[in-house]
Amino acid sequence: MSSVAREEGSYVANTPKSRAMYERALRVEPAGVSYRNRYLQPYPFFVSKARGAKLYDIDGNEYTDYWCTHFAMILGHAHPIVMQAIKNQAEKGWHFGVAHELEVVHSEKLVEHIPSAEMVRYTSSGSEANLFAIRLARTFTKRDKVAKFEGCWHGAYDPLHIAMKPPFENPPSGGLTEGSQQDTIVVPYNNIAGFFERVRREKLAGVIVEPVVGAGGMIPAAQDFLKGLREYCDDTGALLIFDEIITGFRLALNGAQGYFGIKPDITVLGKIIGGGLPIGAVCGSKEIMERMDHTKYAGSEFAYHGGTFAGNAITLSAGLATIDVLEHSPVYDNVGTLGEKARSELRTVFERTGFPAQITGIGSMFAIHMTDKQPITDVGIFMFSDHEQSRKMFNHLLENRILMLMPETLHGAVSYAHTDSDIVRMVSAIEQFVSNRYGN
Repeated sequence: MSSVAREEGSYVANTPKSRAMYERALRVEPAGVSYRNRYLQPYPFFVSKARGAKLYDIDGNEYTDYWCTHFAMILGHAHPIVMQAIKNQAEKGWHFGVAHELEVVHSEKLVEHIPSAEMVRYTSSGSEANLFAIRLARTFTKRDKVAKFEGCWHGAYDPLHIAMKPPFENPPSGGLTEGSQQDTIVVPYNNIAGFFERVRREKLAGVIVEPVVGAGGMIPAAQDFLKGLREYCDDTGALLIFDEIITGFRLALNGAQGYFGIKPDITVLGKIIGGGLPIGAVCGSKEIMERMDHTKYAGSEFAYHGGTFAGNAITLSAGLATIDVLEHSPVYDNVGTLGEKARSELRTVFERTGFPAQITGIGSMFAIHMTDKQPITDVGIFMFSDHEQSRKMFNHLLENRILMLMPETLHGAVSYAHTDSDIVRMVSAIEQFVSNRYGN
């Protein structure tokens, strides 16, 4: 984050309890937060409750939320049907540590909707799911190397925790050994020729990709790019792995693979499939997934998977309730329309004023890049973006009680609880920023 703090204004004046809470947090949490994305300058606000498209802090301030719990809350916060499902399950018990019916019912729903899914295994997070997906691909192919794309975020698993933002050679964290990443081949996104050039001498176990780059700026993959990856994997025996932790059940019920018409070998899911509660999942064909079956395979032929909280009952009940709403309500028409409205009207504002910013996104998701360099096809655009300008816009929005993340490149998503007036207000606040404060 920048060392430049937000100007003293209404945010500071209206959040004294959050400031006091942050001072307490600094004594017990590094940086005073439980995750770096929750750090805001000069201090974060602390949420007391969330309903629909709104967050309420401990000072009583209301914020319109476009972060949607890392894009997990497609129905909005505390949707009544999901909340009732959680309450009903809590009365029966919240974690069993042994098999239960919800695992089967929820898996059947994933198999019904996700084209690549014939069998499912659960984890407690997306990072875990990616770990087990890579292990599964290596076990099935008997190969070690994995291709990972620049700008794609797959969580904190060491072999994939690399090359998120340029300069890509800079490590994003300490504690990442050369040994843990020696079998990772970093390849360029949306550049099939560049991909082939970097992997032409390699025998890959898998190619893992976000069909829409999430944290890297909501950048959709090109159809021909995904098609080229599918053909490469078919030709070489590598497995194509889609990380659909964000796009799964947000872009469509059949995910990005349904939207683009490209079927991967393994799909990694999370977030929405648990109704916003902690979850991850690995899905694939029966032939591949059965490598996790200890009754059929052992030793190096067996891909170990496990986790104390895998298939948690409350999480799966919330996920089933969410999927039921997605199946029977016009959620995708609604959020898609509002997402397109946000992108279109923001693009119009920037074009009309000559403000050097661009919009990316798809469906209910969007991002604002502070650059006029065209086109935006990968996260290399990060090098050309005005991050200080982006932070100023972020701060302006926060002063107007509108939350987006991250300050360096603004990301947003629309939920079923957002309204047309929410979009109008957000666009108006950005237009005010452009026209009256920092516009040309």
